[in-house]
Amino acid sequence: MPFFDVQKRLGLNLDHWMTIQSAEQPHKIPGRCHAFEKEWIECAHGIGGIRAEKECKIEFDDFVECLLRHKTRKRLKPCRSIPLNLIEQSLDACLLWRRWRC
Repeated sequence: MPFFDVQKRLGLNLDHWMTIQSAEQPHKIPGRCHAFEKEWIECAHGIGGIRAEKECKIEFDDFVECLLRHKTRKRLKPCRSIPLNLIEQSLDACLLWRRWRC
């Protein structure tokens, strides 16, 4: 226990809202993965750590995917690998088409 509990004296609870997204947030804006974390906590609550690892694996995997976004990155990787010159060429073609249309 710290000698001076600054958080308690100032009425702050920084640790709680930083670790659990389901807790009350300072600006009333829910976290990006709030729903997934809430499902996982509701599933794992009261059944113990070992059982929760087995029975709540789907909820936990959804929560981790929301946090790390592996599938999203994998899906967007081909889009990011398009060379910039192709993008510039398509922009030039688009500008030419607009001039012709007007």
